[in-house]
Amino acid sequence: MNSCGCPKQIEGLEINQVEDGFVIYHPGRDTVHFLNPSALLVLELCDGKHEAGGIPAIVQKAYGLEEAPEKEIRELLVRLLSEGLIDP
Repeated sequence: MNSCGCPKQIEGLEINQVEDGFVIYHPGRDTVHFLNPSALLVLELCDGKHEAGGIPAIVQKAYGLEEAPEKEIRELLVRLLSEGLIDP
């Protein structure tokens, strides 16, 4: 994540919709990832403009949830980072 704590999706990812989600191809690592629509929303919010701490509230609003999924989003961001889909 950059100095503002705003994660950024790496450049060059190929994102293709499939029947039950999205296939993400990472050409730099020659890896393929499957994301459900919620995870793709989080990946798209990693644009270098949204702070990591604010993403759960956006997801809460997008899905009409009673509470922001803080823990789930934090875990997803860690996984996206470890899989090289977002820049640290």
